[in-house]
Amino acid sequence: MTEHEEEPRLAALRARFPTLETCTYLISNSLGAMPLQGAADLADYARTWTERGVRAWAETWWALAGEVGDGIGRLFRAPPGTVSMHQNVTLASAVVISCFDWSGPRNGVVCTDMNFPSVRYVYERFAGGLGARIVEVESRDGIGVETERILEAIDETTLLVPVSHVLFQSAWIQDAKAICERAAEVGAHVVLDAFQSVGTVPVDVGDLGCSFLVGGVLKWLCGGPGGAYLYVRPDLLETLEPRLTGWVAHPEPFDFAPPPMRFTEGAYRFMNGTPNVPALYAAKAGPAIVHEAGTDAIRAKSRRQTQRLVDAALAEGWTVRAPMDPDRRGGTVALDVPHAHPVKLELLRREVIVDYRPGAGIRISPHFYNTDDECDHAIHDIRDILATGAWKRPEGSKRTVTWPVMQCSPPAMQRSP
Repeated sequence: MTEHEEEPRLAALRARFPTLETCTYLISNSLGAMPLQGAADLADYARTWTERGVRAWAETWWALAGEVGDGIGRLFRAPPGTVSMHQNVTLASAVVISCFDWSGPRNGVVCTDMNFPSVRYVYERFAGGLGARIVEVESRDGIGVETERILEAIDETTLLVPVSHVLFQSAWIQDAKAICERAAEVGAHVVLDAFQSVGTVPVDVGDLGCSFLVGGVLKWLCGGPGGAYLYVRPDLLETLEPRLTGWVAHPEPFDFAPPPMRFTEGAYRFMNGTPNVPALYAAKAGPAIVHEAGTDAIRAKSRRQTQRLVDAALAEGWTVRAPMDPDRRGGTVALDVPHAHPVKLELLRREVIVDYRPGAGIRISPHFYNTDDECDHAIHDIRDILATGAWKRPEGSKRTVTWPVMQCSPPAMQRSP
């Protein structure tokens, strides 16, 4: 079966996502569409809590983190029992940081200024506070970072290399294998942030050789908020002892034993407090559908549709803030059109759901369930908004980034007009 012949099979999965019938949903890089089965799974959670109460822990809930982690791990070929579940990538990264001694000469962290800000914050504040020396490799163009410059920054004093596989602003695919190989040469560990790759770009942790991989189900895996995952390489799984820990990581958690801490075996060793059970239910269906679709087939369709967007944007004379090389481009195309932020707001008013990032522009992210017509519709509406001046609507002055109606800051933090 050819790549093009795979697409009808992917299109058939569209019916499992009811959101797609209500709008033009091109924002899976931010929040994947909810599958019908996800709602059923959450209803099952409510039923289980109602009918079984505390007995649900022994009957269902305790094992759920391992089951969900193994299901997600299939997508990047992780061995069973190597993926733990967490609330978000920030906390998963903090767990990794807490595994190491930062007081010696090997205390370097090599990253880039294109990493997601939340991850940069936790390395600056947590790792830095423990004694880490942070080395940030800067992007020259705001789209990518030259691999050679990252490799040159990694040396015998480097301990961790937290890098994004696919950059969130530009969808630039970094050469993760080369970075992992360089880190291994000097005894350092790569913490690969695969949030923007798993589910749309094929990932194989064995082939890459990364020590750790972090990511979440929120975006391309259509698993909703509150579900993040941490893969730990098998040879490290039974030796590292996170300082950021809790009762779930104990070999006899229901003994409620006093310190000193002892660690269980397998992925649960890297967990900490009570797991987010509702998020685990929500995280079951989406990754299973992505696995059914197949990441190779998803990637082939993504390459074709993102190229369609790039070609259409260039024909309009718009600036494309994404890699021109399809081998380097993930699932998102950022269009830095004139008046990009108010244009995005007008798109949302027309039920074309996209997002905006400062320095990147309007981000359009087709997934395996999107049609070519939807991609074309987004381009058509941007052209119309610019041509008619519809971007000048009064609501265009409101400051939003991703969410259609919410402001960037919580209400209590907003300044008076």
